[in-house]
Amino acid sequence: MQPFLGPDFLLPNEPARRLYHEVAADLPIVDYHNHLPPQEIAENRTWDNIGELWLGHDHYKWRLMRWAGIEEERITGKAGWRAKFDAFAETMPQCIGNPMYHWSHLELWRYFGLEGTVFSPATADECWEAANAQLSRPAFSARGLLERMKVELVGTTDDPTDTLEHHEAMLDAGLPFRVVPSFRPDRAIKIEAEGFATYVEKLATVSGTPVRRFDDLVGALNNRLTRFVALGCRASDHGLEVLRAGQYATAARLDAILRKRLDGGTLDEDEIADFQTALLVELGRAYAKHDLVMQLHIGPLRNTRTRLFDALGADSGGDSMNDLAVAGALNAFLDRLDRTDELPRTILYCLDPTKNAMIAATAGNFQDGSTAGKVQAGAAWWFNDQLDGMEHQLTQLAQMGLLSRFVGMLTDSRSFLSFPRHEYYRRLVCRMVGGWMEEGAMPPDHDLAAGIIEDICYRNARRWFL
Repeated sequence: MQPFLGPDFLLPNEPARRLYHEVAADLPIVDYHNHLPPQEIAENRTWDNIGELWLGHDHYKWRLMRWAGIEEERITGKAGWRAKFDAFAETMPQCIGNPMYHWSHLELWRYFGLEGTVFSPATADECWEAANAQLSRPAFSARGLLERMKVELVGTTDDPTDTLEHHEAMLDAGLPFRVVPSFRPDRAIKIEAEGFATYVEKLATVSGTPVRRFDDLVGALNNRLTRFVALGCRASDHGLEVLRAGQYATAARLDAILRKRLDGGTLDEDEIADFQTALLVELGRAYAKHDLVMQLHIGPLRNTRTRLFDALGADSGGDSMNDLAVAGALNAFLDRLDRTDELPRTILYCLDPTKNAMIAATAGNFQDGSTAGKVQAGAAWWFNDQLDGMEHQLTQLAQMGLLSRFVGMLTDSRSFLSFPRHEYYRRLVCRMVGGWMEEGAMPPDHDLAAGIIEDICYRNARRWFL
């Protein structure tokens, strides 16, 4: 019987063990997409207790605590951090089978030296005291935590109207890693959303560009994108609940749609689709011009529980995966950009795992030889970044494209303790490739396998983002 999360966890054969321990384990991390607060890195935030550090931003943990019957007071409410920590300890034994059980123990063990301790109400005092005793050390500040995990790049997620003052402050701070903004213009694209007109007014103010016509909106966004690029931006990101298939629209039609919405009108589906597609195409062209990576996160169903959203707002654990059709609109959008050779390097993610094969097949349609893996089938995302979901995504990619060109894992997290997820991913890919060697599905060539592992765990992402 293997020890719980022992040295050879997920490594059932000698090729897998050798690939992980000799190749993958000590590679640096390029975390090109996450939601860490730039201000906390710039100010090198510290925490008084592990409860706040561990639970303060993590809606993955909040969901499971609710599922376990923990009242909201001890999750996001007014209860103290020790009470919330104890509530999570009560939840943990119920999490067996959920990736949170592995992630949480890896976080305790890798950061706080609690290897072998199984987190539960019986060990809550030990874990609380051992962790808190270390939090005053420099290694447990925001920067210290990143440095300990050998992070080379942090790609945060930033709105075009953000001031970026914290990114600017970090440019000359002598950090041992790069922290760069990523351009996330969702609120400019979602013309149907409440507050769109107010947002456009704010964008116009920040960019110094009055927005009255569609081209004005494109200009304001390009103005801000230039500022992002000056501060090291490597990528954009788009969260698209619905990817609509808009038609080619004239400038007059786009101006009329924008004016109607700014005046408080309600748009029909065709108007929304035409506007959103046109704006995505214009942004895609800008990303290609600046050699930025375009990321499309497709298919969440957000804020489904009204009572939770009214109390806590977005990103509080009330989101789900949708099951809408994606292929037609996605291929049409990418083709719009490819026709004029203005398709940037692109990463495609879909929250519905039944779309993995379609995403891999679509990525293959738009390879043009200019960049290896120019269009990527992105990492298993959100509800899918567990063992089964990651293996399914990796298998589909390997079977339909080139796993060797994959840019690898990311945390997509708001927690400074989430970086052991890279270890989780690396152990899994070593198990997969080692298994192929063990089964005779690939040559027993350690150097060949090691090169693939190093590429998909580190080097490909480094080439794309650094």
